[in-house]
Amino acid sequence: MRYMVQRTFPNGLRIPMDEKGAQACGSVVENNAKSGVTWVHSYVSDDLSKTFCIYDGPSPEAIRETAECNNLPIDTITPVSTLSPYFYRS
Repeated sequence: MRYMVQRTFPNGLRIPMDEKGAQACGSVVENNAKSGVTWVHSYVSDDLSKTFCIYDGPSPEAIRETAECNNLPIDTITPVSTLSPYFYRS
C-alpha cells in the first residue's frame, strides 16, 4: 500500500549534500527495510519546515515504527493512490 507522510521540522530539515547526508539517508532506508517499508521520495517545502513523503509499506503502524526508529516526526499518514492526467489520454 502507498502512503503520504507529512512531517513538520520546526527548525527546518537540513541534510548536507555530502557523504554525511548520504549516510543519513542510507540509514533511514536500511531501518525502513527491516519493517518492509520503502521510502519512495519526498517533497520539501521552500522553508524546509515541512516534508511530504511517499512510502510503500504494509501498514501505517509499520511506517510509524520506522519513523520512531529513525527519530523522525509524523504529523499525518494518508493512504494514497496515483492519479495522472496521462491515464486519460486516448
